[in-house]
Amino acid sequence: QVQLVETGGGLVQAGGSLRLSCVVSGRSFSTLGMGWFRQAPGKAREFVAGISWSGPSKYNADSVKGRFTISRDNAKNTVYLQMNSLKPEDTAVYYCNVLRGDYAPKLDYWGKGTLVTVSS
Repeated sequence: QVQLVETGGGLVQAGGSLRLSCVVSGRSFSTLGMGWFRQAPGKAREFVAGISWSGPSKYNADSVKGRFTISRDNAKNTVYLQMNSLKPEDTAVYYCNVLRGDYAPKLDYWGKGTLVTVSS
C-alpha cells in the first residue's frame, strides 16, 4: 500500500513563501503521476497542481498558477510544492496523492496533510 507523508506547512504572513514536501513509500515512485490538493475550512478538497512521472508535465489550478510550482525528486521519493506570494485564501490543509490521467486522485485514502495558514 502506498503511504503518503506531507510536511512543511506552517503559519506565514501574506506575501510569504513555504515549501511543502510529500514522501511516498510502498510503490515505485518514479512511475507515478503525483498531485497536490488542498481543503480549506468548510470547503471541498480541490486540486492544486500535478506532475507526471517523467517530471516535465505540470498543471496548476488557475488560482495558484504563477505562484505555486510543483516538482519532484525521484531519488528521494518526494514531491514538492513551492508556494510563493501566499494569500490568506491559500489557507488550507494540503495533501498529496497519486494522480489518475484526468488529474483526479487515484488513491481512495489520504495522508494526514499539512496545515498552511496565511495571515493578512
